[in-house]
Amino acid sequence: MYIFRHMTPDPITVYPEMLLPEARALLTDYQFRHLPVVDAQGLLVGMLTDRDLRSAYPSSVISDSERRLVYERVEKTSVSEIMSTECVSVGADSTLDDALFLFDRDQLGALPVLEDGRVVGIFSNRDLNAAYKTLFGVGEKGAVLIGILDDGSEGIMTRIVTLLDKEGIPFTRVLRIHDKRGGDTIYLRINTFKIAAVLELLESSGFSIKKG
Repeated sequence: MYIFRHMTPDPITVYPEMLLPEARALLTDYQFRHLPVVDAQGLLVGMLTDRDLRSAYPSSVISDSERRLVYERVEKTSVSEIMSTECVSVGADSTLDDALFLFDRDQLGALPVLEDGRVVGIFSNRDLNAAYKTLFGVGEKGAVLIGILDDGSEGIMTRIVTLLDKEGIPFTRVLRIHDKRGGDTIYLRINTFKIAAVLELLESSGFSIKKG
C-alpha cells in the first residue's frame, strides 16, 4: 500500500521568515503537531514541531520578569531559528513499510511527502495506524480475527480458504505468521456474527484453533 493513498495532501506549510507566534497559532488552530517549512519555490527546507515551539517558549517555573523577557524574544524569533533542517522525507510512491521503518528508526511523528523536492503531503503516525487498520480489517463490522495453528501440512492455507468459500463464510484476510516460540499461525479475518459456528466448522474439519 502506498503512502499517497493515506497521506494528508497539500498540507499547510510555513516560510522560514514566519515569526513563532504565528506558527504557534497555526498549530493550535488546526491541531497539528508538525509544519513543513518551505522556501519561495515550495521546496522543503525544514520541519517545525510543537516540541520545537514548546522548547522556545518560557518555562512556567521561571519568574514573571524572566518570562516577559523570553516572550519578547520569542515574538521576534523566526521559524528558521528553531526548525529542524535535517529532515527525513518520503516520496508519494513510498510504501507503508518504508514509513514504518523510518518512524521506528528515527522516532519521528510525521514525514513530509515530496515530489521533486516540493511538499505534496504529510504522513503521520496516526495516518500509519489508520492505514494498517484498513489493511488488516480492524474495526470492520462483524470482523473477527481467528488464529489457526499451522502444522506445516501441505496446502493447509488452500484447504482453509476452500472450506470457507464452500461454506459461504465471508473472509477478507488470510495471513501466515512465522513464530519460532509460539508456533506458526495462520490468521483469518472473518466477517460474521456467528463466530461459534465458524470455530466449530474449522475444528470439525481438522484445524486447531489457537487460544489466546
